[in-house]
Order: sequence, then C-alpha cells, then structure tokens
Amino acid sequence: MKQTTVHLAPGDYFVGDARYRVRTLLGSCVSITLWNGAQRRGAMSHFLLADRPQRPRPQDPLGLDARYGNEALTLMLRRLARHDIRPQDCQAKVFGGANMFPRQGRSLRLPVGRRNGSAATEWLAQAGIEVVSTSLFGIGYRVIIFDIATGDVWARQAGGTEGEERPAPLRS
Repeated sequence: MKQTTVHLAPGDYFVGDARYRVRTLLGSCVSITLWNGAQRRGAMSHFLLADRPQRPRPQDPLGLDARYGNEALTLMLRRLARHDIRPQDCQAKVFGGANMFPRQGRSLRLPVGRRNGSAATEWLAQAGIEVVSTSLFGIGYRVIIFDIATGDVWARQAGGTEGEERPAPLRS
C-alpha cells in the first residue's frame, strides 16, 4: 500500500490510519506519537510549549490549541476515542526537547526543550499510556518520521559538537 506523507508544522497534530506516514522537524519542540497496533491508528503532535501561559483566543472550537503540549495530547486522545481507542490501548514515543542555543549559557530557568520533554513524559504516565521509546534533549534538531502502518518511528539528530550536552539514548 502506498502511504501518503503528512508534513507536520509546529503547533499541529495529526491522527490517521495505516495509509499515512507523518514527518516533522524538531528543535526545542517535542513530538508525542501514540500508536494503537490493533487498529493500526496513530497520532503525532508537534508542540512548542508545555502549557499555555494564558488563555487568549483559542485556535480550536473546543478551546484547545495544539501549540501547547498538554492541550495537543488532549486533542489527540479525543480524536482516537472516536475510534474506540482508549489511552491505555496506545503506546507512546517521545522525541525532541533539544537545547538549540547551548552557547548562550545556563540560566536559572529550565530550558524550554527540557521543560517540554519532561512534561510530556509526566502527562503520558498520568494518562496511563506506556512510553516505549524516547529520544530527548541534547543539542541540535531532529528529523522524525512516524509510520502509522507499523508504529515505527525514525529519529535522526543533527548538530552539536564534542563535549556538549548529549541526548538521552533512544529507549525501546
């Protein structure tokens, strides 16, 4: 079967079936993939911030905005529920959260990428969703490709030099 490739922009999410492959480019942003093997359906987000600092005009009629990770996860779970897929019926993988400006020094605040990645794994645990793989943090961007037919995700990280922060190893 020929798959259609969907290019996910920052602040978007996608829910589909085995006919789709989803691709995105991440820096400090994070992608969560959710996959249900029984139905071969999946979802992928590309969020910019862990949560909304304030509630301006919503982008979604439900009042949720996929630019924020907690809201993107809610949107994906609602769309999967339309196919009778419960959160605990999914496997999750989490990617991104890189430090894109390592030479700017360390501030007292947790870098946005690290906040995004840590928050994503916490939300998934709270929702009872098993995280089967992560590739988080480090230096430089990542290319992510999610094949909904198989649940496989390919992640390639570029950037960084010797002696700089390394990403957490890919857990499977």
